[in-house]
Amino acid sequence: MSFEVSSEMKTAFNQDGYVIIRGLLTKQELSRLQPALEKDDGVVKHSYTVDDGHGRSSRMCLWNHPGNDITGMIGRCNKVAGTMSTLLGGEVYHYHTKLMMKEPHTGGSFVWHQDYGYWYNNGCLFPDMGTVFIAIDKCDQENGCLKVLRGSHLIGRIDHKRVGGQTGADMERVEHIKKVLPLEHVEMESGDALFFHSNLLHCSDQNHSARRRWAFLIAYNRVSNSPVIEHHHPQYTPLEMVADSAIMECPLEVDLKGKDFLEPDKDKTSWGRRVVS
Repeated sequence: MSFEVSSEMKTAFNQDGYVIIRGLLTKQELSRLQPALEKDDGVVKHSYTVDDGHGRSSRMCLWNHPGNDITGMIGRCNKVAGTMSTLLGGEVYHYHTKLMMKEPHTGGSFVWHQDYGYWYNNGCLFPDMGTVFIAIDKCDQENGCLKVLRGSHLIGRIDHKRVGGQTGADMERVEHIKKVLPLEHVEMESGDALFFHSNLLHCSDQNHSARRRWAFLIAYNRVSNSPVIEHHHPQYTPLEMVADSAIMECPLEVDLKGKDFLEPDKDKTSWGRRVVS
């Protein structure tokens, strides 16, 4: 069945800064994506460690172009890219995809931040950007699910500075915002997706459970908002949209060709000091 964005979804995104779509990926689609992400010769071979400044760490890998394998079909399909285009109110292109890995008992935390707090410095003039967070594993409070401040995207970009070994939003301002906006724990089952605006304040806690918390995130930028400076993520690059059926029909489980993986030592913003979702 074709997936369409309802008026209720658009209203939630505009008012709250996010919308959760339960079961966006089917069990069959997850059965193709998960093993592709776990293959030793796949994207994980480009992963590296991100310390949280409190004795724990997570792993992540990031690539700039979706490609033609399963991960690329998900980033290019209508119910993911098309939905974000509708929510942001204009044609989008792929900004980057990342796999975030919080392992049992050791997964690190990430401080309060806005994605646009960083993307602003990449030459993106407008916050016409968003991310799709797809749960590979169950995400709950015990294993470090996302926390968001509902409606915080309407506040605009907040200054970001060093916070406990990471770079995050000005915590004095965040504390004031927490007094007037509701804090939500975004608990998700495998296959659920969170579409959120680039100015939404979010963070996540350490993983204290015996379960891992892996998440697959695709970031998009509106075509009209192509960065005015060259940096470590793409300026406008046409996105070849595919039908949702392409996920199951794709013959390539893993194909790293052309993905352009991020190398932390070449990242101008230094991932070792940045925060990620």
